[in-house]
Amino acid sequence: MTAALPGSAWALLRLASPQLPIGGYSYSQGLEWAIDSGLIKDAESAERWLSEQLSLNLSRFEAPLLLAHCRAAASGNWQELLELAERHRASRETRELALESRQMGYSLRQLLEGLPELDDDARRVLAEHPEPGLALAWALAARAWQIAPDDALAAWLWGWLENQLAVLMKVLPMGQQAAQRLTSRLLPQLDAAQQQAATLSPEHWGSAAFGLALASMAHERQYSRLFRS
Repeated sequence: MTAALPGSAWALLRLASPQLPIGGYSYSQGLEWAIDSGLIKDAESAERWLSEQLSLNLSRFEAPLLLAHCRAAASGNWQELLELAERHRASRETRELALESRQMGYSLRQLLEGLPELDDDARRVLAEHPEPGLALAWALAARAWQIAPDDALAAWLWGWLENQLAVLMKVLPMGQQAAQRLTSRLLPQLDAAQQQAATLSPEHWGSAAFGLALASMAHERQYSRLFRS
C-alpha cells in the first residue's frame, strides 16, 4: 500500500487545480492579442513573452504582493490584508485586468462562503467585501485550507503558467508536447519568481509592464476573440 499524501498536499492540489471554479480559463491577459497581432507566432516568441512576464512583472510586483496577502491572512492581520487588497485593486492598469480580478475574486468568494473550512474572521472579511479582488480571495482560500503562504504563491504561479500555455494551445496553435517542452524551459524562471517574491522588500515592489497594459487595452477592442482579457 502506498503512503497517502498529507492533507496539506491535497489542499495545495485543490487550490492549483484548473477545476477550481473561478473561471481562470476565460482570460489570456493580453496573450490572445499578442498572437493575433503577430508578436507571438511560434514557441520561441511565446517563450520570450512569458519569460519577460515572469522576470519583469510577476516576480517584481504581482508575486510579492500576492504572497503578502497570503501571509497577512494566515496570521490574521486583517488591517494589513485590506490595505494590500486596496493596493492590488489600484494596480489594475486596464478595465480588462480590473474586471478579471473582480470576477475571479467574486467566484472564489462564492465558493468559500459555502465551505465549512472558512473560519468566522475570514467570513467577516468576505461579508464586508462583496466584490473582493482575486488576491484577497486567494489568500483567504489558502487560510481556509491551511496552505502555507509560500505554497499558495506557488499554486498561483503554476495556475498562471498553465493558463497561459492553454491559451497558446488554443490560439497559436501549439501542440501539447510543445507546451510541455516550453514548461520545462520556464520552470526554473517560475522558481526564481517565487524565490524573489519571498525576499523582495515592499519598498522595492514595482514593475512597469507597459507592453502588458497596451496588449490588454488593444484586446478590449479586438474584433474577434476567444478570451475575456
